[in-house]
Amino acid sequence: MAEAGHEVVVVLPLYRCVREQKSLTLKRSKVRFAVPLGSSRLNCVVWEAVDPKGIRLLFIERDEYFDRTGLYGMDGRDYEDNAARFIFFSKCVVEVARRESPDAIHVHGWQPALVPVFVREQNLGIVSVLSPQSLQYQGNFWSHDFALTNLPASYFSAAALEFYGSMNFLKSGIVFADAVVLPGSRYVSAMQSPEHGCGLESVLREHANKLIGIAPGFDVNAFPVTSSAVKDIAKSRIELFSSIKAGDASRIVLVDAVSTAGNGVGVLLDGMDRLPSDDIFVVLLGEVRDEDRVALLVSERRHAERFVHIPEVGSAELTRVLEAGDFVLLPAEFEPSCEFLTKAMRNGIVPLALHCDGLHQIVQPYDRVTTLGNGLVFYCDGVDALLDVIRHAAFLTDTELQTLSDRVASTDFSWSASVASLAAIYQRLTTSHQRFAA
Repeated sequence: MAEAGHEVVVVLPLYRCVREQKSLTLKRSKVRFAVPLGSSRLNCVVWEAVDPKGIRLLFIERDEYFDRTGLYGMDGRDYEDNAARFIFFSKCVVEVARRESPDAIHVHGWQPALVPVFVREQNLGIVSVLSPQSLQYQGNFWSHDFALTNLPASYFSAAALEFYGSMNFLKSGIVFADAVVLPGSRYVSAMQSPEHGCGLESVLREHANKLIGIAPGFDVNAFPVTSSAVKDIAKSRIELFSSIKAGDASRIVLVDAVSTAGNGVGVLLDGMDRLPSDDIFVVLLGEVRDEDRVALLVSERRHAERFVHIPEVGSAELTRVLEAGDFVLLPAEFEPSCEFLTKAMRNGIVPLALHCDGLHQIVQPYDRVTTLGNGLVFYCDGVDALLDVIRHAAFLTDTELQTLSDRVASTDFSWSASVASLAAIYQRLTTSHQRFAA
């Protein structure tokens, strides 16, 4: 955001590990204030620093809460006063915002998720945006901790902070934030389901109008591009399938079991007997479900020359398959983070994907007439549709495959698109706030 020209201020607790960072030059600022915490009133001192990229950092000091060895707990157990620690922190963030007058406050995770509540209750007129990070960690605390918020009793209700008799930070943030940013459209759909909602799916469905999917940018070092030398590709292909000869027209299809939901692997194994061409070779990566093990054994024996299963995928195996693969097949809805798909696409591997919510952010259907798109998409969940898309892939011309491969490899997975989307959200919400205030 800062590199795009926005003024960014990051507010964090002054944890012990922050004090120990030798790369930071911490300075005690002149900003001091006190916030209520239940029947007490606690003082806060704000420290300042600038990170190596020039980002302004503010740290909330309260040694009894943050000068600890662990961030949230020790020896596998949460600190018993985590509710007090992060209610205090959230109130301090609001006080900092009152002085800084930002256009928007974007909070991350459950720890500061009460910030949107306090912003709304104090009628500050500042846009608040929440990124849950993970629905598994929600900040769920005893009801008696609600007194520490100093909010009116009406806020401890099903429409606000209360969640099945407890106080839930993340649920509260979802309810009171102006927008909830999830890491991609796949998450917007998936997290409203019991399989991925971690108990908050009904809350997310109720506030679906404020859910926004923005795929995060990736560190290019975390998703490396393998060598594209012809000799390395040929070697990797032969190492996977000895029957493949250098330079032949065989096409290798990769399937990642971990990324494939439901019965996707089962559908693939059911279709192995009906692959449309002898030149199609399949590599299945990762462990399969127990119910697919018999079909897997049958495929390994019956199609030994054109099917291989790699249950444990280390760095060497990953490099080999990313060098050798032509297509990555998603035979069912894929996992929301799209990690393997991203790795494959960065290496020019063309996706063959079952249509699902959020797919459009990454894969656009290839049209032979307009030549637009970067992958092949099928719309029915089943063996026939899967075989049809494989048939389509098998009969792509070398020119078409190369065009798609180049297009896929050039897909922008950097932060630029994410930053532009976030900036647009801030602008839209800020304009709406101003219009409402007027």
